[in-house]
Amino acid sequence: MSLLVVGSVALDSLETPFGRREEILGGSACYFSACASYFGPVRVVAVVGEDFPQEHVDFLAARGVDLAGLVRKPGRTFRWKGKYEFDLNTAHTLDTQLNVFADFRPDLPAGYRDSEYVFLGNIDPDLQRAVLDQVRGPRFVACDTMNFWISSKRESLLETLRRVDLLFVNDAEARQLSGEHNIVKAARRILSFGPRAVVVKRGEYGALYFSGSEVFAASAFPLPDVFDPTGAGDSFAGGFMGYLAKSRSEAPPVMRRAIVLGSVLASYAVEQFSLDRLRSLTGDEIRGRYAEARQLAHFDDLEVDVLATDGGGR
Repeated sequence: MSLLVVGSVALDSLETPFGRREEILGGSACYFSACASYFGPVRVVAVVGEDFPQEHVDFLAARGVDLAGLVRKPGRTFRWKGKYEFDLNTAHTLDTQLNVFADFRPDLPAGYRDSEYVFLGNIDPDLQRAVLDQVRGPRFVACDTMNFWISSKRESLLETLRRVDLLFVNDAEARQLSGEHNIVKAARRILSFGPRAVVVKRGEYGALYFSGSEVFAASAFPLPDVFDPTGAGDSFAGGFMGYLAKSRSEAPPVMRRAIVLGSVLASYAVEQFSLDRLRSLTGDEIRGRYAEARQLAHFDDLEVDVLATDGGGR
């Protein structure tokens, strides 16, 4: 298994209806790699500043994450400040300080260039392609994007999409990118841009997978407590790509299991602030919740014709 992630490492400050935290570990590469590491080793390419706490580096290293591509530059680490109301599906950005991330130019270590599975986090689509230019014949490439890139660098993003196998987007991004209001039509339109699969992340409502004529719907795991949804999407992608890389298969049953496992990892990530829940999460807990997720979606085949009536109804 060789899985590469290129994305952000950040210090987040956020407020939800359930509390407030200052300068906690965040960023797409952190959530992704922490979740994917349950399935095997992960290679990270990202940048941090001189002020990035060593304890966070130690946490990722303890999870088996390969940090040879984590570069420490003079300056301050990327910071994001946000707020969630009771609608936890929507983050309100209060402040963004790119700092060293503003000059981020991914340079893959030589040992990373043979990575078979690649996840391009939510970065400039020009940089996403620069990463692909450095990887020798990847087996499967997935990428994420956001409304900012869709509106400001659309043509560059479309060029990237012609080189990836799967795109992760949320409902709003799918509609914006495709110009279609209906999610099914939106996904079909995105597939015409180049990727062979699209995953539409729908927060507390689950996820939809589209590939060719295939559609698969996975519900989100029902949780009594959600404290911080910040890294849910990247945690989903980490679980998905981690299982895919471990399986070394993109067969439909594998893709379906990957989606459910992505949902399971995301469900754990949101139970506490930052990556705190992932610090104590065990493999047995993941297996247990996966089994529960299977039961949530299970129903028996029909034993009788449910439309038949004793009275000869039509």
